[in-house]
Amino acid sequence: MKIQVANRIDRLPTYILGQLKQLIYERRKAGADVIDMNMGNPSDAPPDPVVEKIREAVLDPRNSRYSASAGVYNLRRDMAIKYERRWGVELDPGTQVIATIGSKEGFSHMCLALMGPGDIAVVPDPAFQIHTTAVVLAGGSVYLVPMGNDEAFLARVEDVLTHLQPKPKLVILCYPNNPTTLTVEPGFFDQVVDLAAKHEVMILHDFAYGETCFDGYHAPSYLQARGAIDYGVEFTTLSKPYNMAGWRIGFCCGHPEMIKALATVKGYYDYGIFQAVQIAAILAMREGDPHIEAQNRKYAERRDILVSGLRKLGWQVDRPRGTMFVWARVKPEHLAPYGGSSNAFCMAMVDEAEVAMTPGAAFGSLGEGHVRMALVENEQRIRQALRQLGRVLNRPATTTV
Repeated sequence: MKIQVANRIDRLPTYILGQLKQLIYERRKAGADVIDMNMGNPSDAPPDPVVEKIREAVLDPRNSRYSASAGVYNLRRDMAIKYERRWGVELDPGTQVIATIGSKEGFSHMCLALMGPGDIAVVPDPAFQIHTTAVVLAGGSVYLVPMGNDEAFLARVEDVLTHLQPKPKLVILCYPNNPTTLTVEPGFFDQVVDLAAKHEVMILHDFAYGETCFDGYHAPSYLQARGAIDYGVEFTTLSKPYNMAGWRIGFCCGHPEMIKALATVKGYYDYGIFQAVQIAAILAMREGDPHIEAQNRKYAERRDILVSGLRKLGWQVDRPRGTMFVWARVKPEHLAPYGGSSNAFCMAMVDEAEVAMTPGAAFGSLGEGHVRMALVENEQRIRQALRQLGRVLNRPATTTV
């Protein structure tokens, strides 16, 4: 029998990242030492005390039972304490904080709670895939606006909110931005809240890289803006700052009715995060600040090596102040043999240079011509990746007689 999938599945874009991951797997299976800078998947260890705490918690059989889908109260309380300590934001852990199975799950289920057929979300282009696919999976539609971090970007968003019919329901933002690494200053979110109030639109802010910052930069929280909680929520995660990606624990904080809507959906879908993980996460938030600072120093060192090497290749790349990525425009001559396609280029580099990067086109049409490279390999491996790319990209062109 031929299976007919739901329309929402047919509406999803081709998942080039899945194809790239499969290619990396096949090349490694064949014996190739692929240097994988494709995914923001931390390779460094979580804090030792956090690992010890989960070992201890796993031995308690009470923690193997179903937990609360919203997260245990002490976990939500400690996230509220962290928000006040780091960003000066007061949150009610009972109504304004919910734990999620990583921020990606929370983001998708929030869209499911808020959107349906005919609803529109305004999303920057390029964008991290879940910012568009979560809307599609919820039955909504995406309206793309060229990405930015300034008043010109906000003017483009306002133009859409003013003239598009039906009126958009959500604006989705992400700073420090994945994939472009763009950052903002606190006043930016004051303007965002003004737009939300004027046009009665909800804000979803992905703050996954809010603590992964360098060079003295401190990323502002959307929730710091005056009145922000009245119009939106913010998603955070322990994946990046504490190297706990596989532990799958994140948070959504902000508007209590939006939090309640997410809790309703989650109540039908899951029984909560493994409680031992929640207990260890509490310790991470209480004692993990020195670990975050040390990890950020590692990322900054890797960033400097990678940015310098890519510039020597002739690529255009800014020195990011946040995220665990470098976003680079590939030299046109390097893309030309691959039809100018960043997808084809990145697939080829896995084979030819044994280096994996994410094609910019995977994040939207305006990402074409770029690649995103994750700072997950050590300094020696990054230098090796640059040498391997250089050998392939700077080899003499072949001629036929």
